[in-house]
Amino acid sequence: MTKFRAKLTFILILLIGCSMLIAGVFMAKVLEDSHIEALQDNMERELKVILATGEWNRVGTDSELITYYTIQAKRIKASTEARLTFIRADGRVLGDSDQNPEQMDNHLNRPEIAAAASSGVGYTTRYSDTLKEKMLYAAIPVKIGEQTTGFLRIAMSLSQVDQSIRSLWYFLITGLAILFIIAGIVSYRIAKGITRPIEKMTRVAKQITNMNYKSRVPSYSNDEVGQLGQAINHMSESLQQQMERIQENERRLQGVMENMVSGIMMIDREERIMLLNPSAEYILGFSAQELLGKKYNEAKQQYEFTKLIQECIETREPIRDEMIFYYPAERILEINLNPIAHEDEEWSGVLIVLHDITAVRRLERMRSEFVANVSHELKTPIAAVKGFAETLLAGALNDKETAVSFLQIIFDESERLNRLIGDILELSKIESKRIPMQFSPVYLPEFLEKSLSVLRKEAEKKHIELSMHVDDDIYIEADEDRLRQILINLLSNGISYTQDGGKVRVRVEPLDMNADGDYERLRIIVSDTGIGIPKKDLPRIFERFYRVDKARSRSSGGTGLGLSIVKHLVELHKGTIRVDSEVGMGTKFTIELPVIH
Repeated sequence: MTKFRAKLTFILILLIGCSMLIAGVFMAKVLEDSHIEALQDNMERELKVILATGEWNRVGTDSELITYYTIQAKRIKASTEARLTFIRADGRVLGDSDQNPEQMDNHLNRPEIAAAASSGVGYTTRYSDTLKEKMLYAAIPVKIGEQTTGFLRIAMSLSQVDQSIRSLWYFLITGLAILFIIAGIVSYRIAKGITRPIEKMTRVAKQITNMNYKSRVPSYSNDEVGQLGQAINHMSESLQQQMERIQENERRLQGVMENMVSGIMMIDREERIMLLNPSAEYILGFSAQELLGKKYNEAKQQYEFTKLIQECIETREPIRDEMIFYYPAERILEINLNPIAHEDEEWSGVLIVLHDITAVRRLERMRSEFVANVSHELKTPIAAVKGFAETLLAGALNDKETAVSFLQIIFDESERLNRLIGDILELSKIESKRIPMQFSPVYLPEFLEKSLSVLRKEAEKKHIELSMHVDDDIYIEADEDRLRQILINLLSNGISYTQDGGKVRVRVEPLDMNADGDYERLRIIVSDTGIGIPKKDLPRIFERFYRVDKARSRSSGGTGLGLSIVKHLVELHKGTIRVDSEVGMGTKFTIELPVIH
């Protein structure tokens, strides 16, 4: 028997049993009340007969009256088998058939006496401490004219009434037991007929709950149970289709949320954070586990950000703002706050979209600085060319020596302008990745020797020693022209910023040796004994147009773009470059490149 069948059987039996029990209790109560009413009527008549046939206004001392009334009470009890008590108007017991009146308490405040004094007759039912059983008391006043001189009270045991009630309960319980057995058998048969198809439907419903939407209820008759089975089958088919759509939408939404670059945060109407995608976790520096379920003002967020959310909640209007966040790293965020409202609800929460625009703003700043630097760098040679040309036109041509000097300056500035424009175009191509990279094996000892030979004459002018240290069997896969451009730029810088008699060295070291003894990366170190670079300038050394010593850079013909070009070319080779320097001790550039591309 299933739990449902047992419950149904129990409910049917319980309903029948409760009905019989309530009926029995009602009958017992009615019987008890009617029996007590009949006893009260009889006791009142007996009291009136005793009052009419006896002498109850006798005069004498208390001792004489107690003796007289006690004898009368005992004589009457012998005939009626009821306890009789005579009580004086002040409550003193003057006679009792069962007890010594002198040992009895004052009875003026007894309920039946008080009721008799006020209404002519009084009744009460209570347990007698003297007789140790439940008694029914009735009392009437004894009067001379309108004056009450005492009270007659009669008491009868209710054991006969209790016996009748017990007999009724006995028959009632016996009948209920028989009825319960019959009701149990009938209820079980009815419950079994109802619950068997319901049990099968329950099994199918559990399988549907476990997402087995192919489960179906066997067909039954066209009654209510059969219609229920058909409804479950239709529901299963509908749920199968809906769950497939929901799962597909959830997969799409989850994929979108997890792969969005922008951070998404949702706050519900109770001002608690209910949604946080991985990008928002990264931007805010807190995991979803730390923030979900917390109120937005308890989530340890930046004060300005919290105030922005509060403003959106209060105004219920979209807000867009930019803000600098300092944790977990300094970045500029574009924040879009939009209140969420459904058709049936006025307001449901706030959707927050966070865009990290640090790179955009940095690029804008770099673009602005680049334009300003380019304008400045172009303006200097153009101004020189224009100034000297104007001087020549004004009459300096007549002085041949001065004219030649001016024309040489104009030529040098034109060359400088040409180099600057060439470097700008080169850097633009490199940054936009519009230059093709032609990778091929490069034998480094021969390659380094050719690169050094290009600059050897320039080094000899300053008596600078050029040297290299590289093993004989070192090869690397690289774009030979671009790699030479990297090396010549670094060597030229070393020569330019090294005093006469200094040294510029190139050293190649293999890195990351594998199990076969082959190296996977190479380290190329270009060092000099020059003037060095201050520590404050090291972080910016690869920026465009950045010069440590601006006057010396201009005099040497530098454009300020060489190191920036070097850095981008190294990155195109999937490598890294770093600089170490100390003022007065020299500078060391370290390049690490993969051997195979």
